Amino acid sequence: MTEELFRSDGYLRECEARITAVSPQGIELDRTVFYPLGGGQAGDSGHLLLADGRALAIADTRKAKDDAGQPTGAIAHVPAPGQEELLASLSPGLAVTARIDWERRHRLMRFHTTTHLLCHLVPQLVNGCSITPDYARLDFAMTDPLDKDALTEGIARLVAAGHPVTIASISDAELDANPALVKSMSVQPPRGSGRVRTVRVGAEGATIDYQPCGGTHVANTAEIGAVVVTKIEKKSASTRRVVLGFAP
Repeated sequence: MTEELFRSDGYLRECEARITAVSPQGIELDRTVFYPLGGGQAGDSGHLLLADGRALAIADTRKAKDDAGQPTGAIAHVPAPGQEELLASLSPGLAVTARIDWERRHRLMRFHTTTHLLCHLVPQLVNGCSITPDYARLDFAMTDPLDKDALTEGIARLVAAGHPVTIASISDAELDANPALVKSMSVQPPRGSGRVRTVRVGAEGATIDYQPCGGTHVANTAEIGAVVVTKIEKKSASTRRVVLGFAP
């Protein structure tokens, strides 16, 4: 198991850790600030820094899997190509500093919180999601047309209002009693520990969006900055895709 420090604090940029395994999937650590691909959000990149000054470039982060393809609870830090000699010197027990590419992560956080604002502006179920450092998209299960300018204006209004973003959790039973909290048809809530992590946009009593989510987010919508709707597509008779980008 890898202790997932990013779950409680998405602003952590680095941590001290020890290698627990080195495999074709990547380097596993006892704890990490690296977010693994999941919930539509891309995995982090960055570096593992060794005590002797060497640095292993990490190109991606994934959930480690067993031979049957099931998650093991560990997180695999996928090295960039061309580092075979350095990789060969790594072994379990070795101390490292895990440091994410913060600029890239912050772009992911800004986009991810914006997708929650979009869920407020388009109150329909989501059947697809992708959050990258360069763009984000949500696919809504709906047939009505959407207006690009109106959505861009709505996002700008919510960003300018400076709504707080709060990370908390509810029990599995509470989620089961409130199935409407789940807005995604394609991504299941992060279960497994008896508690389900939640993200609330807006103060309690004045909530903009509230749903289960395991991703990383900014602490206030004002931090998002200028995000615009770059494209709206009709993906099928019952799906409308909204693509987000940072304003030039």
